[in-house]
Amino acid sequence: MSLIALAGGRRDHSRRPQSLLLGAAFIVLGECCFASMGVCIRIVSAELPNAMVVFGRNLIGLMLLAPWLLRHGVGDVKTRVPGLHLLRAVAGVAAMYCFFHAIAELPLAEAMLLKLTAPIFIPLIAIAWLHERVASLLWVALGIGFAGVILILEPDPSRHWAGVSPVALIGLLGGVLAAVAKVTVRRLSHSEPIGRIVFYFALIGGSISALPLFWNWQMPSPSALLWLLGIGIAATLGQLALTRGLSLAPASRMGAFGYFSVVFGAGYGWLFWDEPLTLSLLLGTLLIAVGGLLASRSRRLETTPICQPSARADLAGKPAVCERLAYEHAGEHTGEHAAAGLNRLRRGGMTSSP
Repeated sequence: MSLIALAGGRRDHSRRPQSLLLGAAFIVLGECCFASMGVCIRIVSAELPNAMVVFGRNLIGLMLLAPWLLRHGVGDVKTRVPGLHLLRAVAGVAAMYCFFHAIAELPLAEAMLLKLTAPIFIPLIAIAWLHERVASLLWVALGIGFAGVILILEPDPSRHWAGVSPVALIGLLGGVLAAVAKVTVRRLSHSEPIGRIVFYFALIGGSISALPLFWNWQMPSPSALLWLLGIGIAATLGQLALTRGLSLAPASRMGAFGYFSVVFGAGYGWLFWDEPLTLSLLLGTLLIAVGGLLASRSRRLETTPICQPSARADLAGKPAVCERLAYEHAGEHTGEHAAAGLNRLRRGGMTSSP
């Protein structure tokens, strides 16, 4: 059974409260896995350079993804938008470099939180690139979110010429690049099937992360190999748990639970590295969470629901249209999230099986 199939499951609408609770539990479990991945990154980064860690993560991820690609295929790999695939891969891998570097150098909770700034930047990129409509609520959300970012960065000209830590800026840049990658996936979903998007990211992303090895190669020790394996496993399990949670309950109800990665990161940081919790981090976390949730709410108000009943007749016999809409609705950079949307549509009888 494929990883994506494991993430699926039937939803029983007669047990909606239980489904919401179970969905929240899976989201929290997924964020625990991502924070655990951060611990593995922090430990292995003491031995290996960042380039090696990123390559190891991509290699193990590709190995875990290969069975699904082999089973379902990627269809015709010919694409009319190679530039978008390249942009998505470059942005995604660059975000990974930034995120991994921030984890190695910053307190773990702060690094995890800077990664979660992506939802704040997504609307700005979507407005400039996709010309999406803007609700007034969005500007309020962005203001709240950016206030949280300033609290976390704690600008202080006496500490550094730029006023903030360069490593913190790198972590924030990772959030911007992750937002670019996600918006690019949204754009790709208009013409590309899921398998092709995943295939090109694995191909291009793996190639990009392999290039620095020509001058950064270092033979990993047996313990480093185990930590790299832990990174890949934790990331995959986190994606599966996150996808399972989103298949049980609406993303709008689950968004707040995504910030549990900061809670777990703070716990790990205190337990293993005696990292203290600061008031600015707590307040910044609250503001970024509120801003991200409001931004998501604003985008839902401006978006037409996918395959609504009034549109079913027009979409009859056009499963590919619904599939692309499902992927666009997911708005994420992994195929698992889109698969959850497809599972929901297929259970409603609106798309055909692959």
